[in-house]
Amino acid sequence: MTAYASLAGHFGRVAAMANAIGILQWDSDTMMPTGAAGSRADSLALLRVLQHEMAVDPRMSDWLAEAAEDVALGPWEQANLREIRRVWTVQSALPADLVEASSKAISTCEMAWRQARADADFASLLPSLSEVLKLQREAGAAKGEKLGLSAYDALLNDYEPGGSSAKIDALFDDLAAFLPGFIEEALAAQARRPTLSALEGPFPIEAQRQLGLKIMTALGYDFDRGRLDISAHPFCGGADNDVRITTRYDEADFSKALMGVIHETGHALYEQGRPAAYMNQPVGQARSMSVHESQSLIMEMQACRSAEFLAFAAPLMREAFGGSGPGWEAEALWRRYTRVERGFIRVDADEVTYPAHVILRYRLEKALIDDAMPLGELPAAWNEGLKALLGITPPDDRLGCLQDIHWPSGGWGYFPTYTLGAMTAAQLFDAACRSEPDTLPGIARGDFSPLVGWLRSHIHGEGSRYETDELLTRATGRRLDAGIFKAHLARRYLGAD
Repeated sequence: MTAYASLAGHFGRVAAMANAIGILQWDSDTMMPTGAAGSRADSLALLRVLQHEMAVDPRMSDWLAEAAEDVALGPWEQANLREIRRVWTVQSALPADLVEASSKAISTCEMAWRQARADADFASLLPSLSEVLKLQREAGAAKGEKLGLSAYDALLNDYEPGGSSAKIDALFDDLAAFLPGFIEEALAAQARRPTLSALEGPFPIEAQRQLGLKIMTALGYDFDRGRLDISAHPFCGGADNDVRITTRYDEADFSKALMGVIHETGHALYEQGRPAAYMNQPVGQARSMSVHESQSLIMEMQACRSAEFLAFAAPLMREAFGGSGPGWEAEALWRRYTRVERGFIRVDADEVTYPAHVILRYRLEKALIDDAMPLGELPAAWNEGLKALLGITPPDDRLGCLQDIHWPSGGWGYFPTYTLGAMTAAQLFDAACRSEPDTLPGIARGDFSPLVGWLRSHIHGEGSRYETDELLTRATGRRLDAGIFKAHLARRYLGAD
């Protein structure tokens, strides 16, 4: 057996371990009774330690050195070797006891977050979140020393390989300067249109679920390899060939759950479309979280808030809820789904105000990892930051710093990928529409195959074969260009050419 074959076989087993962890984590977030939290935390911690030990197996160094000399490796195998080395380099920086401690702290903090969020009580979360933050700082420092990066950039690297806070700072500072004025313009343009007719609920949860399932089917979700469930925070998880998504329902507003379903289906389509031959190898994984977010946002924001989509979906919505009248017409629904409004909740935000939510979180998590701000000051800093960016102040922490599960679950360095993903989505959708002229007409018919087919060829099926910049350049002809995102916003919300 060659060294490369040994590496591939070994990482196939690492992937199998990751699949087991994924299903246990999905169950923890959806169906597990609260009384099982302690034993589940112990089980997940053990599995993560075992997975870590496999990834840093003492034989890895020799295998990597020998495989690097193998001239018989093809392009996919060479890319897989690069990605295996990336995983090994990062994981070997972490001691096993830190991996175990972090896993247990995260499990404890996630459960505490659920109660703290329900009670709008940040103080009750502070002890467990402090422990997660302490361990994340240690992990960032350890990885940073190995990679030659700051602690924050080392954590960012887990989600956005090759990304840097210096690049993000410049990008987000530009957006922070652009957004307030643009939001005012968008709101002014919106105010000049006739008042929207109200859609009167309630909208039964089962009817919402059935509508979501119909839209998932239209988008191309494979139900033989996944399912739809409910959780406190919508997410896409599970395992290879078992890609599960969740949403949450509000009987007063069906759009929240529906757009949550569409968003997570975009993630799931990426996971279901990864290269089958390398599904259990690092090269077969999604390229980065900005690319992953682009796949959710290309569906939620680019495709399914278009006039074409609402022309297709309006009859389905009327049928699902027995709707009638002007407010249920496609034009009115399109205006409702592209409505700009300053709001407190990130996952419910429109695409104009959404980047402000991400910029706030990015700046705060960077300050916390850098130990430039005490964790106890987070609620006040959050409120001040949101006031500066959006002009509103949350009435309580449930609508403020407690709304997201990312920090309790150890997702430090994740947030900036949302806005990087929004920009990438705009660029990819623009390229898809130019390359496949039937993309928008197809969406109007409920046929997403032109769009999904293009994404399968240019993004999904490429896995991690290419670095992010090269992947985007091959798909669109250029690196990430924020101007395309801004032009998209201007067209949709100001009617600009």
